[in-house]
Amino acid sequence: MYITQAFKGLHEWWRYIIGVIITIVGVFVFSAPHLIAIGIETFNGNIDQSQMSDTNYIMTLFEPNLNLVFVLLPFAGGLLFLLLAIKYLHKQSFKHLTTTRKKIDWKRFWFIFFLWGIVSSSFVLVDYYFTPEDYVFNFKLVPFLILSVIAIILVPLQTSFEEYLFRGYLMQGIGVIVKNKWVPLITTSLVFGLLHIANPEVEKLGYVIMIYYIGTGLMLGIITLMDEGLELALGFHAANNLFTALLVTADWTAFQTHSIFKDMSDPETMGLMEIFVPVFVVFPILLFILSKKYNWTNWKEKLFGNVVEPPKEDYKIIENIGSDA
Repeated sequence: MYITQAFKGLHEWWRYIIGVIITIVGVFVFSAPHLIAIGIETFNGNIDQSQMSDTNYIMTLFEPNLNLVFVLLPFAGGLLFLLLAIKYLHKQSFKHLTTTRKKIDWKRFWFIFFLWGIVSSSFVLVDYYFTPEDYVFNFKLVPFLILSVIAIILVPLQTSFEEYLFRGYLMQGIGVIVKNKWVPLITTSLVFGLLHIANPEVEKLGYVIMIYYIGTGLMLGIITLMDEGLELALGFHAANNLFTALLVTADWTAFQTHSIFKDMSDPETMGLMEIFVPVFVVFPILLFILSKKYNWTNWKEKLFGNVVEPPKEDYKIIENIGSDA
């Protein structure tokens, strides 16, 4: 039923192509401050042009907090332009893009936000306990406080952009076009993972890390379809990125911040624990916990069933059913 929310707005296939273009424009518009700053540094002779193809080098051009703002602003722009496309191009409400319930269920968001925040932070702290030699205590009060303000404001915008684009806009758009659920589920998961291919982690760890990115996208897609809304996916993604940005950084990650710890381990030694265990052990356990808490049933239909446009008079009935989920 989540995908059928798109039928409440204008949903012709060409609108989604234009909507994606509008979203990309928003990303580029809000990338302007970063590009201008790089231009100024280049003019001042402070940039080695031969290294501009190196993502890690670009990540070190500015002070970490300023660099984080530059990195996250394009996502905020993408989210803004995407929501404008939803409102004016599709005539669809923000709520219908978010959930099938009568109103957005923020209890769901905060439940998984704190659950995954605690779990993901525990993994880091346990690893620090057993291998303290792999970490450096990186905490500096003032830079960390500035980081906290930036991260709390901008990281949720970044993660919300990705969720509204992939698990929301594209999931619904592809679903109403192909008239089934498994194609948008697989497609959005693959595209979500592949768009991370430019991350510095891929260069250091190799393409095997794509299993984690695609697996995470698949898990978030399953959550969205089974729960008939984005609330859980939004909460998980926000917690995953926010707690990571505040707790641990490394010279080879996309987020290089004034975090509490700095991971000094060799990324090339990253093994089964960091890549395969989350996807094939932790995520299935999380899905099991959520399925019991929210009484998920009829998995086959919700993940692989057909998408059928309901009669206009049934929209109110659908909303009432969704509100009880």
